[in-house]
Amino acid sequence: MLSYDETGFRRDGAPHRVISGGLHYFRVHPGLWEDRLRRLRALGVNTVDTYVPWNFHETAPGRADFTGPRDLAGFCGLARECGLDVIVRPGPYICAEWEFGGLPARLLADGEMRLRTADPRYLAEVDGWFDALVPELLPLLASRGGPVVAVQIENEYGSFGNDSAYRAHIEEALLTRGVDVLMFTADGAEDAMQQGGGVAGRLATATFGSRPKERLATLRRYQTSGPLTAMEFWIGWFDHWGEQHHVRDPEEAAAELDELLASGASVNLYMAHGGTNFGWWAGANHTGQRPFDAGYQPTATSYDYDAPIGEAGELTPKFHAFREVIGRYTALPRDPLPPLPPRLAPGTAAGAGSVALLDALDVLGAPVADSAPLSMERLGQAHGLVHYRTRITGPRPAMPLRIDGLGDRAHVFVDGVPLGTLDRNAPGEGLPLAVGPDGAVLDIVVRAWGRVNYGPLLDDRKGIWRAVHHGHQQLLGWESRPLPLDDLARLPWRADGPRTPGPSFHRFRLDTGSADAGGAGNAGAPADGFLALPGWTSGLLWLNGFLLGHYDTARGPQQTLYAPSPLWRGGGADGNSGADGRDGSACNEIVVLEMAEPGERVELRDEPDLGPRAAAPEV
Repeated sequence: MLSYDETGFRRDGAPHRVISGGLHYFRVHPGLWEDRLRRLRALGVNTVDTYVPWNFHETAPGRADFTGPRDLAGFCGLARECGLDVIVRPGPYICAEWEFGGLPARLLADGEMRLRTADPRYLAEVDGWFDALVPELLPLLASRGGPVVAVQIENEYGSFGNDSAYRAHIEEALLTRGVDVLMFTADGAEDAMQQGGGVAGRLATATFGSRPKERLATLRRYQTSGPLTAMEFWIGWFDHWGEQHHVRDPEEAAAELDELLASGASVNLYMAHGGTNFGWWAGANHTGQRPFDAGYQPTATSYDYDAPIGEAGELTPKFHAFREVIGRYTALPRDPLPPLPPRLAPGTAAGAGSVALLDALDVLGAPVADSAPLSMERLGQAHGLVHYRTRITGPRPAMPLRIDGLGDRAHVFVDGVPLGTLDRNAPGEGLPLAVGPDGAVLDIVVRAWGRVNYGPLLDDRKGIWRAVHHGHQQLLGWESRPLPLDDLARLPWRADGPRTPGPSFHRFRLDTGSADAGGAGNAGAPADGFLALPGWTSGLLWLNGFLLGHYDTARGPQQTLYAPSPLWRGGGADGNSGADGRDGSACNEIVVLEMAEPGERVELRDEPDLGPRAAAPEV
């Protein structure tokens, strides 16, 4: 059991310092959990820290899944096998640069619900989540012989608000369901944040990335005795699309860590291993500028975070610098350091058909009729695209077509012909549209990126959530078609499908088991790879049915998507059947949804390319 007194932490009664590393099971393929945890232990830490994202586990309203990639108990069990304690941070809000801060998108269907407050509607939803989660958590607690030594109350609440009734409810919700290990809060090392996020009688910790002496002095005003803890010591930073890849000098970060540990404080390295925002799970930030439609900053797919353990398991110079510092304060494991995981040899995928998105609507979703366009949340949809269709009467002179309440980028067609695009960050004057005497069919395909995960503007709805205007007239009478893109098996592929601009699917095959099929020339055990789309613009990429995530080659910084070894179909020695049914082949299927300008090829590379670098902000 982990406890504390005025002198510091105690573990099973003995003096103890928590040296932890952040590693999120939901950002790592479960087939690689043990590998990453062993790398984490090799760094010298004694604890692993993870959030639990509500929206990742809730697969349907009121239904939670804790199996496969959501097997929290399995992850914690592996951590114990690797010699690590576990800190769990169950939210309900987690931030973490994760879609909507971990909250389920369906909460935005109720326009009146006040998130992260004592609003009874929100608290009822939170209680339902804890009813599902806490029974899974209880057997893992150290009080019951498990590896979980501490549980967080909410997350950095002082950065959002100061509702003491809400904080008390979260504490009580955990207590009454049986959580009886050490509980704590974590907030920025500023007076207002500590005041807004603290819970009386619970351990207060701080989140920061620099100036440890100054930040710990602020924390001491609120945690007046006992241990001081940097619950998030930010040793790198995350990336937004359209910016550069953030890095932090290893020696400078290690020196700050040394200063922190020399003070006697405990620490959680955020992140020790960042991982990947697979699927739709990357969140977003917002600058706070008005109108709300502008200032949106979507987070990149890679969550490498310039961490000591890289996205693909690399032991970086920061790993070695940090390990040396940690070794000054605790005994390091004696086992040899794990080698770099194996990688596939470079190759080029072979094209195998295309289809325009507008030609595949009927197999992707069913339309819903309403007078106004319906937001994604009103349609009961969490992620993906939404297609909207209406008819405009004519004749009409050229007038601007505008969308009020757009999340996040709209591709507009008139009678099937592309008119242009509209983006929430650049609403401008709209697209000029003239209509002939016979009228016109207006199609709008809206692509959603991640929902805002931090700050006061969490009510980030997707699709169209206000109105479409032609000139001064609001257009009414719509079909709204949800496109979750969770099953692409029925796409009507054409071998000679179009490669014209606009939203379209493109299929490729890549054989990693023979030198003459795709050119990769890899046989034997699966390995990691990195997929690149030179000449493409922006879209989504699936490998063997698994959505790797968003790509945005045009904006960057990220130029490759990490494709971990368990996703590849093995070849040669393992005898798996390929996608084309040839026994013993390793034919992998790659599907690309390009939203603008398609390229000619998809490349398999053996090195990541996260783009040009810039110094991480001082925080």
